[in-house]
Amino acid sequence: MNKTLFALILSLISFATLAQNKEEKVRVSPKAEVMQVVGFTEVRIIYSRPGVKGREIWGGLVPYNQVWRAGANEATKFIFSTDVVIEGKPLKAGSYSFFAIPGKNEWTLIFNKVADQWGAFEYNEAQDALRIKVKPEKSSVFQEWLTYSITRTSDYSAVITLEWEKLKIPFKIEVK
Repeated sequence: MNKTLFALILSLISFATLAQNKEEKVRVSPKAEVMQVVGFTEVRIIYSRPGVKGREIWGGLVPYNQVWRAGANEATKFIFSTDVVIEGKPLKAGSYSFFAIPGKNEWTLIFNKVADQWGAFEYNEAQDALRIKVKPEKSSVFQEWLTYSITRTSDYSAVITLEWEKLKIPFKIEVK
C-alpha cells in the first residue's frame, strides 16, 4: 500500500514539474476583439492580427482572387445581436465567419454561416449567408498590424473598416 501511495505521489510531482517546464509561446498573430453598439445592436468582431513584417501583403502573402480568412489563425468572426443591413443587403442576427476575396480594384466580402473555422481550409461557398462587393482604398497611414474598427456614423449606422499595410476596406452597416 505504501509503495503504491509513494508511486502515485512521485507521478504527480513528475507531472507537475513537466507541466511547469512546458514552454508557453506568445501568438505571432495575437487575438483581438472590437465591439460597438449601433442602435440597439451589438456588433462584435473577433480576429487575429498578423503583422506585415516586411512582407508583400496584397498579391503576395494574401493572393488576389482567392478566399482569405481576413485575419490569421482562426477565421475572423462577426457577431450581430439583431438583424443588420450591410451595404444595402440584409443579414440575419447571428455569428458568422468572415472571409474576403481581395482584388486589385474590387473585393468580395463574405459572411459564412459556419462561424467557427480554422483559416479558410474548410470554407464552403454553399454556406455563405451574404456576399457584397466593395472598393479598397489606399491609406495614407501604414498599418503594421491588421486592424478592424467600427465607426458610428449615426444612431443606426456605422462603417466597419479592415486596415492593413497601406490599404483599407470600409463597408457600411445599418440597423433598425
